[in-house]
Amino acid sequence: MGRLMFRVVVMVSGNGSNLQALIDNVHANDKVDAQIVLVVCSKDGAMALERAAAAGIPTEVVALADPSERTDRDRRLNEVIGRVEPDLVVMAGWMSIVTGTFLDAFPDRVINLHPSLLPAFPGMHAIQEALEWGVRLTGVTVHIAEEAVDGGPPILQEPVPILAGDTLEALAERVHGVEHRLLSHCVTLYAQGRITRDPAQPRRMIIDEGGS
Repeated sequence: MGRLMFRVVVMVSGNGSNLQALIDNVHANDKVDAQIVLVVCSKDGAMALERAAAAGIPTEVVALADPSERTDRDRRLNEVIGRVEPDLVVMAGWMSIVTGTFLDAFPDRVINLHPSLLPAFPGMHAIQEALEWGVRLTGVTVHIAEEAVDGGPPILQEPVPILAGDTLEALAERVHGVEHRLLSHCVTLYAQGRITRDPAQPRRMIIDEGGS
């Protein structure tokens, strides 16, 4: 008998608020035929592990690594994640670059979340940099993960306005709210088979938004 549920692995490093959004909107949603089968966290004792445990989701800890040790770390990720045969791997606050050793094991099945409208403001401080630059819009991008930092093809993007008088905390709160919704929507679309890569234009993802 074939597998009925779309199998998702979520990779996290800290609080896990995006993980919680996926648990609430995808994993525990009877209208979405998807389930989180494993949460991989880079820090023992992180809040994300408690969120997974409360939802009855198995967890593993695979520590972050120095650049010289990432290949060995990614072999460990391959072993841990490959064991559960995921249909999709979601990097939802995984605070480390992954190498081709990992990405090549799950081609076109690893997605990442970033708090800007890529290619603007890649890297660790995207919300702060957008505020300091004085741009009128920032946003959220869900994209295919590649070895280049925040460099893979975008899948979904949504703008977030920067308001007069915004503080970093106020802007971050609005950005995170969009992250929670957009990431859940993206995983749902994947589970429904509505996201594919355009064979004629490999950096373009084809999104079928029809129906619900």
